[in-house]
Amino acid sequence: MTEPTARNPRSRRTLLRATLLPSAVAASLVLVPLPSAVAAPSADAVISEVYGGGGNSGAVLKNDFIELANKGGAAFGLDGWSVQYISGTPGATSQWGVTPLTGAVAPGGRFLIAEAAGTGGTVALPTPDATGTLALSATSGTVALVQGTDPLTCKTAADCAADSRVRDLVGFGTAVVHEGTAAVPGASNTASVARAAGLADTDDNAADLKAGAPTPVNSKGETADTGDGGGSTGPTEPGTVRIHDIQGATRLSPKTGATIAGIPGIVTGVRTSGSKGFWMQDPNPDADPATSEGIFVFTGSAAPTVKVGDSVLVTAKVSEYYPAYSGGGQSVTELSGPKTTVVSSGNPLPAAVRLDSRAIPGAYAPDAAGGSIEGLTLQPKTYALDLYESLEGMRVEVDNARVVQATDAYNELWVDTDCADPRTARGGSVYLGYDRPNGGRIMIQSLTPAAEQPFPVANVGDELRGTTEGPLDYNQFGGYTIAATGIGTVKDNHLQREVTQRALPSEATIATYNVENLDPSDPDTKFAQLAQGIVTNLRSPDVVALEEIQDNNGAVSDGTVDASATVAKFVDAIKAAGGPAYDWRSINPVDGKDGGEPGGNIRQVFLFNPQRISFTDIPGGDSTTAVDVTGTGKQTSLTASPGRIDPNNAAWTTSRKPLVGQFEFKGKKLFVIANHFDSKGGDQGIDSRFQAPTRSSEVQRVQQATVEHDFVQKLLTADPDARIVSLGDFNDYQFSPALTTLTSGGVLRDLVNELPSWERYSYVYQGNSQVLDHILVSAGLKRQHVDYDVVHINSEFAAQASDHDPQIVRIKP
Repeated sequence: MTEPTARNPRSRRTLLRATLLPSAVAASLVLVPLPSAVAAPSADAVISEVYGGGGNSGAVLKNDFIELANKGGAAFGLDGWSVQYISGTPGATSQWGVTPLTGAVAPGGRFLIAEAAGTGGTVALPTPDATGTLALSATSGTVALVQGTDPLTCKTAADCAADSRVRDLVGFGTAVVHEGTAAVPGASNTASVARAAGLADTDDNAADLKAGAPTPVNSKGETADTGDGGGSTGPTEPGTVRIHDIQGATRLSPKTGATIAGIPGIVTGVRTSGSKGFWMQDPNPDADPATSEGIFVFTGSAAPTVKVGDSVLVTAKVSEYYPAYSGGGQSVTELSGPKTTVVSSGNPLPAAVRLDSRAIPGAYAPDAAGGSIEGLTLQPKTYALDLYESLEGMRVEVDNARVVQATDAYNELWVDTDCADPRTARGGSVYLGYDRPNGGRIMIQSLTPAAEQPFPVANVGDELRGTTEGPLDYNQFGGYTIAATGIGTVKDNHLQREVTQRALPSEATIATYNVENLDPSDPDTKFAQLAQGIVTNLRSPDVVALEEIQDNNGAVSDGTVDASATVAKFVDAIKAAGGPAYDWRSINPVDGKDGGEPGGNIRQVFLFNPQRISFTDIPGGDSTTAVDVTGTGKQTSLTASPGRIDPNNAAWTTSRKPLVGQFEFKGKKLFVIANHFDSKGGDQGIDSRFQAPTRSSEVQRVQQATVEHDFVQKLLTADPDARIVSLGDFNDYQFSPALTTLTSGGVLRDLVNELPSWERYSYVYQGNSQVLDHILVSAGLKRQHVDYDVVHINSEFAAQASDHDPQIVRIKP
């Protein structure tokens, strides 16, 4: 896949909860010496919650549980690890009980371990990630996260501190074994001990954790159903705390963890599927523009029974919910475990805040030098991200909005409400630099089920005429979102798929096309649509470098690496569409070593028209043998064709290796390199709570660009006039360090930079039209002999054969 974040847009949407906590708050804490200091505080895995009252008298939950969290930026593997428990005052014969673990804790995620059940309780835990039989005390004991499964032997705080196997330790009640000054007080049949938002770990249990209502969360983000959907058992009088007090003037609520009684509001939106709940808003705002007047009330598995327009009182626990699956997403302050009373119905809704060029600041986000901006006071008149956060949960509206990302299969689209954001020639918002994120972009979803009201189908450049309005949310894949209670109507501006100009007989045409995980099990319609793009829109290029060709059985992981059936089916589809009988060359990867969809073994493939261009076959190329350069001047040649560039280099770990082939067109050699660089998975998004966001995947792509740059340099050293075309899905922008590295010293020039700025895109993500695919050429191909085109046939359309637009270059060698 080639998406710019760790998102798979084709396998999403189970809409499960993901209670992910911020990973940088702890970094700002000042550590002081502690009387019973243990090993250094954990930077990743911690024990986030412990509950021993499961099934006891008065308990709601049936089971004890231990919950882990990962505040690091990478998955924390648990194979060979364990959680262990010992009583609060261990004696000479006391022993640690052990629950072995397997699996991993996702970055920012949770991991739930169910322990012994009691005879009482009425609510089951969400599906646990591991199960043990430890019978925890409700009031006093010690739990440890341990590397290994052998029982610990330590029985004092000092001895456990000295055991290097202990990653984290929580003592509660009157436990003798604890971290820091004291154990955590307050555990009971109805109270767990848990870390606050931020997962602070200063190695002082009494400071880092506190008692409260149990809130178990599993790795899927599912929670126990301990709330209501809005009934008659809630409060009868309003309390003193209002929504703006809960939201506060920063991204994190000052009331996190507190249960607040009698919060008043008007219901402004109801969600009955996925993350169920409702939004409510205080019709009597305060004078601070930084404090939102709206909030989401999460009702768990119970569908809310309140209606839009109801005036309600809610008693609930304040929490911070991190919906984004990828690292760095914003939090949503919400109310959980609610008890709700409907006071009256049919009330007018608070007026929606209009989002337009006048409201949205030109600057996007404050800069915290890569740190978290969560603790900063919001400046909604200065930064677009702060504006959206200050409106979290409130009714907002957009009017006559420009569509900048087409409707997808999950009933979503993106609009841009800021006229200052630069446009493409076809109506999108073009992404031209890390410092130009286009702050007017916002996603539109609908709160009305599609069966009741079909979601509008729109392409880029269309308009949502009239008013689209609803509460402002933040979604699982990053991006502020209008959870629309009303959506405008589509004005179709009749976007057409482009057709590239016809080449002269003297011009060689070379194209690149990411065909999005193509394998024989894909429907014939996909093959036909892709083939039509090759034949009609690209006019049957002489060479097509394909990316994401999968092996013959696609995502089945059984050792198959051959892709001859996939390519044959595609070649037949091209012929059926009126195209040439393409020949092809490729090299099978080593099973499971090139990344992409597990089992798919994606690779690059050269299609070529033997009636127009010849492929120079040079034996010796295979999955692990590096291609080299031999000869000089006009005798310069590859040592293998097709060949792979330095395939054993660590730069290509779990990534596709560049495929290079030697062609001949009208007596002239052409060296063509087909690329598919490492994906952007793991990067923090544009709207990250860490600013500036970290693009961790960039490191490997720079390494890959360096390896390829050196190979190109070797070709040019042998023949300074060598005609080289390097093309494909580089998974990075024209202004990125990777592309800067690849073009350094002028060995190649990136043709996308020679287009007008409004034409520089081949992919649309979160409403930004951006460049991921490139065609680069060497100086031996003179500017006057090169004609380049990005052919927009997919990325802007609701109906797509691929998520990428193909590109083509016409050259006179």
